[in-house]
Amino acid sequence: MLGREPSYDLRVPGLQHTATIAAPPARVWEVVVDVEHWPEQIPTVHAVERLDPGPLAVGSRTRLQQPPLPPAVWTVTELVDGSSYTWESTSPGVTVTATHLVEAHPDGSRLRLALNVSGPLSGIGWLLTRSLTKRYVETEAASIKRAAETPAT
Repeated sequence: MLGREPSYDLRVPGLQHTATIAAPPARVWEVVVDVEHWPEQIPTVHAVERLDPGPLAVGSRTRLQQPPLPPAVWTVTELVDGSSYTWESTSPGVTVTATHLVEAHPDGSRLRLALNVSGPLSGIGWLLTRSLTKRYVETEAASIKRAAETPAT
C-alpha cells in the first residue's frame, strides 16, 4: 500500500471512494444512472421509487430505502450527462450530498463516489452512521463495478 493514493478521505463529515472499472465510461454511466435497477444490483438498496418521469435530470427526485436507515428522498442538484451527477437528501438538521463521477481511465473507467454531510446535527449524525455509510459506499462501488463489467445479455 506504500506510495498508493488512499481511496478514502474520512475527514468528518464525509468520505470518498474511488474504483477502477474495466468497462468504458458510457457503460459505467448507464449503470450509475439506472437507479430503478439498483435494488437488483446493489444489495444495500432495498427499494427505489422514482418520483418524476424520464431520465435523471436536475430537479429529479428518487426515494431510496436502505435499511436500517429511514427512507430518503434524493433530489438531483447537478448533472453532466454521461459524466456526473450530485443529489441531496435532507432530514431534520442534516443534509447529505452524494456525487457520482465517471471518468475515462487507461484501464476503462474510474468511478468516484463522494458523500458529504452538513447541517446543525451533521456531526452527531456522522458519528452514528459513518461506519455504515462507508460500508454502503464501498458496496455501491463494488456493485456498480460488477454490473458494468458484466456483459449485457
